[in-house]
Amino acid sequence: MYQLLKAIHVLAVILFLGNIITGLFWKRHADGTNDRAIIAHTLRGIIRADNVFTGPSILFLLTFGILAALRVGLPILGTGWILWSIVLFTLSGVAFGWKVAPLQKQMLRISEADDGMDWPLYRAKSLEWELWGIFATLTPIGAVALMTVKPAL
Repeated sequence: MYQLLKAIHVLAVILFLGNIITGLFWKRHADGTNDRAIIAHTLRGIIRADNVFTGPSILFLLTFGILAALRVGLPILGTGWILWSIVLFTLSGVAFGWKVAPLQKQMLRISEADDGMDWPLYRAKSLEWELWGIFATLTPIGAVALMTVKPAL
C-alpha cells in the first residue's frame, strides 16, 4: 500500500512541477512574438492549465504524500525533511495565490483590452509575474530535493 501511495504522490509532483515550469516557458515564448492575440491565447491556456492540472495535482500530492508518511509511521511535523518540504510548498502556494494568479488575470485583461495593448504596463506586470513565478517554482523544487535526499533536520 505504501508503494502505491508514494507512486501517486510522485506522479502528482511531476504533474504539478511540469505544469508550472511549462507555463513559464510558454508565457515567455508568447511574449517573444509581440502579438497580443497570441499572448492572450497563451495566458488563457496557462490559467486553464492551472485549473485543470495544477490545482488537482496539489490535492493529490498533499493527500497521498501525507497518507504515505502516516502509513510508514513518519510524524508529519516531527520529520524535518517533511516539515520543511511542506513549508516550501506552502510558500509556493502563497506566492501563487497572492501574486502569480492575480498577475495572470491582469496581464490577460491588458492583452484583451479593446483600446489596444498597454505594452509598458504589460511588460511591468510580466516581469513581476516571472519573478514570482520563478519563486513559486523554485520552492517546490527545493521540497523535491528535501524529499529525495531526506536530510536529518
